Formats: sequence, C-alpha cells, structure tokens
Amino acid sequence: MLKVNDEIPRFEILTDKAPFKVSDHIGKKIVIFFFPKADTSGCTAESIAFTNLQKEFDQLNCIIIGISKDKPQKQAKFREKYNLTCELGADYENNVCEQFGVWVEKSMYGRKYMGIQRSTFLCDEEGIVKKVWEKVKVPGHADEVLEAVRELGN
Repeated sequence: MLKVNDEIPRFEILTDKAPFKVSDHIGKKIVIFFFPKADTSGCTAESIAFTNLQKEFDQLNCIIIGISKDKPQKQAKFREKYNLTCELGADYENNVCEQFGVWVEKSMYGRKYMGIQRSTFLCDEEGIVKKVWEKVKVPGHADEVLEAVRELGN
C-alpha cells in the first residue's frame, strides 16, 4: 500500500463521465477513496458523505474521486440514483487498485477472495501522499478527510 510521502501513480481511469487523469489535476489537492462496490450500503453512505461536503472540498482546491472495480455504466447509475457529485472511477480493467495496494485478499465466512480494502489517500498539489486511511470505517470519515485537507492549508 502506498504510504505517506510516496508519489501517487500518474494513472488515467475511465469515469462515468470522461477519463480522469491525475496529470490534469496537479496543482490541486486530490482525495482518492477506494470503495468495494457501487450501490451497497457502506459505499453509498461514504459516497453521499463526500458529496455532502463537496463545496467545502472545492473551496480548498481539492478534487475527490471514488474508485471501485465497477464499470462506468454502473457508476453512472450509482451517481444518478444518489445525486453524487464526486468523480467515480471505474477500475474494472485497469490496475489502479493494485498500484495503490488496496486490492487484497479478504475473507468472509471462511471463504477467501480478492477485493478492495476501503481506503482513502490525501495527496498534495504535487501528487505526494500526505495522509492514508486504511480499513476505513464510514461514519465520520468524510469529515475527518475534510479536516485533514484543511490542515494541509492553501
């Protein structure tokens, strides 16, 4: 998993709207949150929480992108259903999750499988990781990330 002071990969990923390129956003702070699956309870709550704080993030020159292995069409339905405003990256055939180290072996009811570990990365204007949240618990998380963005300053 990427750590504080690592440079984030200069990835490009499809979203439900248009390709998202990290290089297009250098000069802004970037919050990248990885979530397991669109339109599930925790992922929905997390995405809505970031959407509810979108204006505050915008005022701090910070872009937000949520990434899962869902396809762009599923991300589009997810956005529409909940009026989400953050970018939604579709890592269904890329390897962005692997580059960040969040594609991990998980276990449920004794069954092992590969999945996304809910994680968030805060990067500065140069694309350097300034804070990492691993195994995120959704309640209050978006507020905590916003506070960390504020602490980075302008």
